[in-house]
Amino acid sequence: MHSVPVRIRITAAVVLLVGLALTGAGFVVYVLQLRQIDENVNAAITQELEEFKRFQVESSEEFADPAALIRANLRSNVAGENELFVGFIGGEWAFAQQNRYSDHSTYDDLRTDPALAEGVNRVLPEGGSFRLDTELGPTVVTVQPVSSANETADGAFVILYLLTSDQDALGDVMRTYAIVAFLSLIAISATAYGVAGRLLRPVRRIHATAQTISDTDLSRRLEVTGNDDLTDLSHTFNAMLDRLEEAFDGQRRFLDDAGHELRTPITIVRGHLELLDADDAAEVKTTTSLVIDEVDRMSRLVDDLILLAKTRRPDFLRPDWLDVGELTDDLADKVRGFGDRTWSVDHRGRGSAFVDRQRITQAMLQLVDNAVRHTEVGDSIAIGSIQDDDALRLWVRDTGVGIGHEHQQVIFDRFRQVDPNSLPGSGLGLSIVSEIARAHGGDVGVTSVLGGGSTFTVTLPRTDPQGRTS
Repeated sequence: MHSVPVRIRITAAVVLLVGLALTGAGFVVYVLQLRQIDENVNAAITQELEEFKRFQVESSEEFADPAALIRANLRSNVAGENELFVGFIGGEWAFAQQNRYSDHSTYDDLRTDPALAEGVNRVLPEGGSFRLDTELGPTVVTVQPVSSANETADGAFVILYLLTSDQDALGDVMRTYAIVAFLSLIAISATAYGVAGRLLRPVRRIHATAQTISDTDLSRRLEVTGNDDLTDLSHTFNAMLDRLEEAFDGQRRFLDDAGHELRTPITIVRGHLELLDADDAAEVKTTTSLVIDEVDRMSRLVDDLILLAKTRRPDFLRPDWLDVGELTDDLADKVRGFGDRTWSVDHRGRGSAFVDRQRITQAMLQLVDNAVRHTEVGDSIAIGSIQDDDALRLWVRDTGVGIGHEHQQVIFDRFRQVDPNSLPGSGLGLSIVSEIARAHGGDVGVTSVLGGGSTFTVTLPRTDPQGRTS
């Protein structure tokens, strides 16, 4: 079962919200227009009643009965549009006046409408208004009592206001609104569908890129344009791919390096064991010593490879603020046991730095061990540290054989040993130093001249992850 595409769901949600908004707006318009019709009707009726009362007060004629008064008023007053004036005498329809420009041929039908007469008689003698459905549609009926000489309300001036035309006009307006709203909804739907497509384009690119990524090719990246949340998502996705590629490359290098470097000692051990004469005690002793030495070398090699693999993990470092001078003194105390060399401290830095003490010590001791390997008894080896506003620099300087310029850029690669006459090692020491420096956000470099010694310098940023300095 296929899921509904996100683009369609977004469009449907927009259409639903807009549809509800338009429906709500239409309902509000309808209610307000109904209220306006009521206000207009009440105003028209109030005006007619005031004119009738004013006629009663201002007229100079003497009227014998209510019928004469109502007739006289109708002769001087003209019914407005949608209005009908009726004289009720003795509880019955007596005469009426309609708008001269209106064709209300069915007005006469109201004469025989019992509901109208019953309603008028019900509100007499106090008078009042009520609504009534008649032959001409919904009608507002207003009754103004007219008293005779004995002050008995035996007549009434009745105003009928027909609501049909006003309601028909409102219906036309609402139908027009519905058509416009429907067409607007279609236009908004098309626009929302197009906008959703553009907004989701980066997501589709992410999907397409993710489908092309495999464990053998993590090089694909998203093209990042714009400045919005989806752009941030693209940056995050690319950063995730960078981390994955780095992790896979680390695993691949680990497997390649382990397979390559462990093959030789395994072959040596296998060969000697196959040729071993178990009856020759001296040969057994020699072979056992050789096998143990090769196993130890493999163990050290595996430990170094595991350490290199861990350098890419976020928990590889546990940095904290430490005193640079104390770190330098601690290193000076530890290196004196590495060999019969002339040891010294070039410079003792001051201040604090945000680093992992154990890892930095490990890196510096590895550089010292490397210096010992390439110097002779009596040669000088010095360590030092200095710190400025931006960086901490730690170095190991020796007066050994030096390194040729052509080798200075590759000695930090794994398993690179440029001096075949040096003491045996895994070829991973300088790689470990480089990775420790990189994990701190720094680097390691070398300056050297053949026959003139070498200086290895580890440069580390002074700030913590929040950019604060000591």
